[in-house]
Amino acid sequence: MGSSFYQLEPQGQCSGSVQVPGDKSISHRAVMLASLAEGVCLIDGFLPSTDCEATLAAFKSMGVQMEALSPTKIRIHGVGLKGLKSPQGELNMGNSGTAMRLMSGILAGQEFSSTLVGDESLTARPMKRIQIPLQDMGANLALSNQGTPPLRVQPSNGLHSIDYQLPVASAQVKSCVLLAGLYAQGRTCVEENVRSRDHTERMLQAFSYPIEIEDNRVCLSGGKQLTAINIDVPGDISSAAFFIVGALLSKTTELVIKNVGVNPTRDGVIEILRRMGANIEISNGKTFGAEPVADLVVKSSELKGIEIPQHLIAKSIDEFPILFIAAACAQGTTRLNGAQELRVKESDRIHNMVIGLQKLGIDVDEKPDGLIIRGGKIKGGEVDSGGDHRIAMAFAMASLVSAEMMIVRNTDNVVTSFPGFVDSASQLGLRFK
Repeated sequence: MGSSFYQLEPQGQCSGSVQVPGDKSISHRAVMLASLAEGVCLIDGFLPSTDCEATLAAFKSMGVQMEALSPTKIRIHGVGLKGLKSPQGELNMGNSGTAMRLMSGILAGQEFSSTLVGDESLTARPMKRIQIPLQDMGANLALSNQGTPPLRVQPSNGLHSIDYQLPVASAQVKSCVLLAGLYAQGRTCVEENVRSRDHTERMLQAFSYPIEIEDNRVCLSGGKQLTAINIDVPGDISSAAFFIVGALLSKTTELVIKNVGVNPTRDGVIEILRRMGANIEISNGKTFGAEPVADLVVKSSELKGIEIPQHLIAKSIDEFPILFIAAACAQGTTRLNGAQELRVKESDRIHNMVIGLQKLGIDVDEKPDGLIIRGGKIKGGEVDSGGDHRIAMAFAMASLVSAEMMIVRNTDNVVTSFPGFVDSASQLGLRFK
């Protein structure tokens, strides 16, 4: 368990102007595709978090040359789809489910053996969901008896394409199958019932890889090539979400968050908050490579409880810890159903948020696939993040409206997605001691 903690004085502010770090999902994918491309790629706005650094280290150990020009600017010399070398030792993916699931798709198509490992939290996460389609493609993939990491990949007799219907919308599983499809004979297709985030598809297109997208179905044929490009990584909307809610809860504030990715498969958090009465404006829209980017202007707002629509769950799956804080401070009742996926994230996010909110004096019921939150007054006190970076940051923002001092235990993992969180939050007016 982590030893670090946050101590926050109540009734701070969250106003001014801020730029959040680069998008984690896009940073992972940029490193992966740049490494497999023909030519040299410059990534600007890379997220220098422990998760994304783990992806960099994995490709370095497979023979990809890269130079860090600054913590957020990296030059990668692509080796082509067939150019990776056998790594020395295990590939440690740290806390990152994204890195492990996407990497397994790439490694399934290699002619060498590899083993993917991770930290305690990642080692408990379900990996059967990628093992099943990869084995259907002919990959040779072994997990623990519990269906969890370590994940061992042996060379196979070559991959063949599949037409895969995802049981649950998941960008990680979809991306894993598509990346394996780069190495497969024939045309690989993935179909979802609800469209999950589409960063992989957008980036494949940006790297000039032929890909067909129709509604919730994506297809590509193996054996083509990725052509190097330069990538600007937009700010991460999942990191911005903490400050968006902070500004909504603060008294008479305005906050501007610059250059945030507003990909339509990721903007569920904005739509949910607007339905709750949030004043959020999107301005200065532009495009970074294949990704839409804008500035967000947020003004303090009176929020009201809502029933969270099913179609927005996949578009906001990582933002629920901070959405639960918004719901706790809203007038009336907020209900969420159909979000059992939250139980297998970096922690059981339904259970850990329920326990924390109850400690802060909020009336909340835990359901197998969601919760019911009755808005009220946050009294302050001590909560535990369960080692989950997003829960730690969510409870830190609750100090803005707490009656007393807040202590958030177990905050080590915040560096996996938002290095510099305390500095950015302090500059906006949160009162860390």
